[in-house]
Amino acid sequence: MLQRRLKLQYHPAEHESTLPWGGAVLPPRAWYPSDCASLNLDGPDWRFRLSERPGAVDFSCPSFDSGSWTTITVPSHWVLEGYGKPLYTNLEYPFVVDPPRVPTDNPTGDYIRTFALPTSWPRDGSTVLRFDGVESWLKVWLNGIEIGWSTGSRLPVEYDISDAIKRGGNVLCARVIQWSAGSYLEDQDQWWLPGIFRSVTLLHGPPQAVRDVFVHADYDATSAQGTLRFEVDCVGQARLRVPELGIDLSPDEQRTVSVEPWTAETPRLYAGTVQTAGESVSIRIGFRTVEVRDGLIRVNGRPLLLNGVNRHEFHCERGRALDRETMLRDVLMMKRHNINAVRTAHYPPHPHFLDLCDEHGLWVIVEGDLETHGFGMVDWRNNPTDSPKWTEAMINRTRRLVERDKNHPSNIMWSLGNESGRGLNIRAMAKWVRSRDSSRPVLYEHDWTAHEVDVWCHMYTWHDEVARIGRGEETFDGYGYSKGEVESLDLEEREFMAARRNKMPFLLLEYGHAMGNGPGGLREYQNLFEQFPRLQGGFIWEWIDHGIKQGDSNGRTYYAYGGDFGEERGVHGGNFVCDGLLFPDRTPSPALLEVKRVFEPVVLSVSLVKGAPTLSVRNRHAFADTSYLDITWRLEASGAEVASGSLGVPTVPAGDTLSVDLPILRNLDRSANAEYWWTISAVTAKQELWVDAGHEVAWTQYRDFVSKEGCGDVDSLQTDNDETPNVRGGVICLGAATFDAVSGHLLTFGSTQFHQAKLDIWRAPTDNDRGNEMLADWPGVLKNYEALWRVAGLDRVQHRVDSIEVVGTGLEVTLTVGPAVLDRYLKTTYRYESRDKGAAINIRVTIVPVGDWTDLPLPRLGMLFSVDPCEAQDRLEHVSWFGYGPGEAYRDSRAASRVGRYKRTVAQMQTPYVMPQENGSRIDVRYAEIIDAQGRGLRVEGAPMFALAVRHWSSEALDRARRVTDLVAGERTYINIDYAQSGLGSASCGPGVLPEHRIRLEEGKAISFNFVLRSCE
Repeated sequence: MLQRRLKLQYHPAEHESTLPWGGAVLPPRAWYPSDCASLNLDGPDWRFRLSERPGAVDFSCPSFDSGSWTTITVPSHWVLEGYGKPLYTNLEYPFVVDPPRVPTDNPTGDYIRTFALPTSWPRDGSTVLRFDGVESWLKVWLNGIEIGWSTGSRLPVEYDISDAIKRGGNVLCARVIQWSAGSYLEDQDQWWLPGIFRSVTLLHGPPQAVRDVFVHADYDATSAQGTLRFEVDCVGQARLRVPELGIDLSPDEQRTVSVEPWTAETPRLYAGTVQTAGESVSIRIGFRTVEVRDGLIRVNGRPLLLNGVNRHEFHCERGRALDRETMLRDVLMMKRHNINAVRTAHYPPHPHFLDLCDEHGLWVIVEGDLETHGFGMVDWRNNPTDSPKWTEAMINRTRRLVERDKNHPSNIMWSLGNESGRGLNIRAMAKWVRSRDSSRPVLYEHDWTAHEVDVWCHMYTWHDEVARIGRGEETFDGYGYSKGEVESLDLEEREFMAARRNKMPFLLLEYGHAMGNGPGGLREYQNLFEQFPRLQGGFIWEWIDHGIKQGDSNGRTYYAYGGDFGEERGVHGGNFVCDGLLFPDRTPSPALLEVKRVFEPVVLSVSLVKGAPTLSVRNRHAFADTSYLDITWRLEASGAEVASGSLGVPTVPAGDTLSVDLPILRNLDRSANAEYWWTISAVTAKQELWVDAGHEVAWTQYRDFVSKEGCGDVDSLQTDNDETPNVRGGVICLGAATFDAVSGHLLTFGSTQFHQAKLDIWRAPTDNDRGNEMLADWPGVLKNYEALWRVAGLDRVQHRVDSIEVVGTGLEVTLTVGPAVLDRYLKTTYRYESRDKGAAINIRVTIVPVGDWTDLPLPRLGMLFSVDPCEAQDRLEHVSWFGYGPGEAYRDSRAASRVGRYKRTVAQMQTPYVMPQENGSRIDVRYAEIIDAQGRGLRVEGAPMFALAVRHWSSEALDRARRVTDLVAGERTYINIDYAQSGLGSASCGPGVLPEHRIRLEEGKAISFNFVLRSCE
């Protein structure tokens, strides 16, 4: 029997084309306000239907039926409006990597919007339809006429619809397909969120319209003059007018006048208009010159130090559909936390954001809508960056980037994209940018040869390597190249590339990965930036956690991350999407406060000069003096204010340092048991555009040189013992404390009942403790603390009682603390002594490491007390302390903490990281009280200090939790009194904890610490 074979040929769909767009698409142009007619089509009344794959509706057929369709708001993402589910990947493509093909099952959103032109709409000229952002493939019909299609999700597209628009009713249809060839260029470390997520607008173009404007406003710092010229695309004549400067120019003219320059510190803008016979557009002009000269990035002749942050566009409910108010909130929060620069990772932001940066003052690196990081999973095979098939698409994205944002003075550098490997298209993009705009440097992090860029940069570099780069000692093969790649280059080529790169300024485009509790080590990075001029700063990763707001069955809010929406196992990126300085609801995290302190533009410090305290004011601004600041002082005795005032500090010019004598306050009652601290603050003297008067910009503290450090208002810890242990039945009594005579466990102290009182060396691992497998081959980067600790059994230690003895007037309990299976342990002794006629008990803990602890730094070292309520339903809920606060702090992340007296509830002591983990530790505490509503509980006094954490759940429960709703407060209170706790580092994506911030043990070398417990009744 003969069999016939039907031969079918595969025909790629339109959305699998590597071309960037087609149809009646207009050339890209600048963003600016116009006096021409416009009609905003945003709103909740778009008809919508989601299909499993493209092609379910023929919009060219006037008989299609949309009666059963629902409605959706534009702008929005349909997966956040109840249609389908979001998906997060870090670098993986969520489909087979076979460019340009995409899945057959490809969610497709069809949109319909009916509208009528206003009766006042002009009848002459053209009508333009503008989409500012659509993910990822868009096709448009108007009144059944196919208009065109486009890709480039974070880029605008404009269509000429003049031949299809009607004076009466119009039916606009848009098809949005989630996966397209363009998706291969948009693998940008974020949620995949399809839909029309920026505005849709109709624009009228009169016959003599302004089609495009490029304003060039240079500044000469030596003469304090600005030179203005402009390019315009229009029919007929155009003029640029700046009334404040008396300027009226044609395109073939330029004017040089005295001006105030634009900088991020002094964002001076001049209002200009470009006018033709048919249209007037508004341009805000900032005069400044950006250049790379003598190996440094300079603006108006002065080198910059960029204290920056990477900013994804995100809202916990609306995704990337941000409104102007949210963008303004971001800009103001950045300014108020001493952030002076933004990298728009990893795509152009909404233009409103750049308008706000122009107005309020931020240095901006505007980045192209490009990332192909997922090809790294297949050894960069078929990477579009190095394929001529993709050149047109990539040049198109670069062109649309530059044309849209070229007039923003805040925009000081172009970034071609992010993590897309190397290849011919990077070279082509860089060449195109320079041909269009030579006034801004070009950078791209993956060009480690620095062949195509003006600024050398890379990411997550460990501190020692950053120092080497600062000294100019790095080698070509020191970063970013495999051994094989280096060996493929001849020596001459390597030396040439190294020599070129080593003359360039250096930026850390990403560092300080703010995932979970961390990052640590920011102060050490900043010290390097200031030590070596070539290191011109960097950008913290990143601005905000991308948790999506959800509610559990009990109505409690949590924030979802990768894997919470049923994604395929092994594809999603888990909570790696939650790595920001803000929590998803835009509440500042402790890390943002740390950044504010480290980035202070004015550094205050106090030292003794000839026996008198002297204040040094160092102005780290590049342009602004300190005339906008008042310097105030406050003196506190153990946290209680004694006196305060203002210092008459003269204005300090940018880059200068001034020293002034501090007032010496006399006739103050300096109690022998009080600890006196001065706080010196630089606050805004008047209301500024970005903040009210009295906002603290910078501060410092120093201990009064006549006070007694560490004592607080605590009585001396050297009081003689006044009671000795005695046994009554099965209980050992020592003052107000009782102990189990068999186990030696502390049972009660006053009215407080203890469930546990034991040595604690474990903490719920942080995201940074877990490390990052992707960085396993990077030198200087710790792979995974958590795995190291768990293999060593630090999460499962046993406590074996070896002896219980009365030694002198004290009770000594000796234990062996260590995990099963292994022969590595801590020989531990608790010595308890009565104080103050039984009202207090001194606890001295001594550990002697046994076995090899060389490569095993501890998570923490201290005592854990778990305490039952004094009465049912009356748990210990209130915490007060004198020490560093008010927020959490760790060894390598403590710059934002200051000495004071603080009060919090136990709930307020917690930091609600999206993924629960170690949090809430307060450092260098002199004393603390943990009490119930009746004032009963414990007082802990340091000898001299300790770190404090208080919770209503155990570290084990914290370790098990995957979201905050998993943590349920019990009646028991868990109190950690730590001698030391490990630093945080940034190993979730970068270096681990610096050596000086680790807890190191040495076999046979004893460590001792002690503190005092008092009973609060």
